[in-house]
Amino acid sequence: MVVSTSKTDVRDLYIDLLKECLTRRAFPEEISALAVTVLPDDRRRHFLNTANWVISRAGSFVGRPGLLLARTVAFDAETRTEGRDWPSSAETMVGRYRLDNVERCVRYVIENNVPGDLIETGVWRGGVTILMRAILKAYGVTDRTVWVADSFQGLPKPDAETYPQDAGDLHWTHQQLAIPVEQVRANFARYSLLDDQVQFLVGWFRDTLPAAPIDKLAVLRLDGDMYESTVDAMNALYPKLSIGGYLIVDDYKNRNTKGCKAAIDDYRAAHGIEDPIQEIDWTGVYWQRTA
Repeated sequence: MVVSTSKTDVRDLYIDLLKECLTRRAFPEEISALAVTVLPDDRRRHFLNTANWVISRAGSFVGRPGLLLARTVAFDAETRTEGRDWPSSAETMVGRYRLDNVERCVRYVIENNVPGDLIETGVWRGGVTILMRAILKAYGVTDRTVWVADSFQGLPKPDAETYPQDAGDLHWTHQQLAIPVEQVRANFARYSLLDDQVQFLVGWFRDTLPAAPIDKLAVLRLDGDMYESTVDAMNALYPKLSIGGYLIVDDYKNRNTKGCKAAIDDYRAAHGIEDPIQEIDWTGVYWQRTA
């Protein structure tokens, strides 16, 4: 018996399978997450024989010599679905719920002809932007670009004088957030999605986003963690977001990224934005621009 499958069914299956691959829920990692620590030379000996720690790499890290260690964590499907761990190999750490949100927003702007490109500011290994490009391909969209914006060297050191909300922020010390652009390009290529509709903006947001050759945006997703990274993206890009388009914030409710929430709240207050903020999961939020 021949079973007829519609084009819509095939599209849905492709997008769903891609999300399962990007999160590694389809084939769980043996080492689910890496908790990275830098140890000075005088503390190395104590940890070399400690259970559950493996040497990740020796050398220097953010200017401090020492031993870089990674703690193995067993894979947990619920934790991965919620995006609460730092995967060892998956292309994204945002989990299924936030990927589902990206899918719904991108599908909406395509199906309702909301003009503009798609962008994520702060991409890590590129998983969210890979999904964006895949949805465009599944719909046969050829007139929108996916912008992949990141320093590709981690987060900036806090500028507490200019942005006191970032004082004491330690994201810049997390080496596992510094993914080279060559690796992100390779991740796109792994899924046969690296083409001219994918454009990279390499550098600090304050330098790259104001001059980015972007006319309009339909989906603007922020994953900058800090006040500075978030407000730089909002200042440069939110005015380009089309009416009917979506603003997505990955870190709004995370207690470890309070600077991000402060930046969003300050921007909304300063510009009189009253569109209701919708919750995605335990950390992510979004809203649709109506004015």
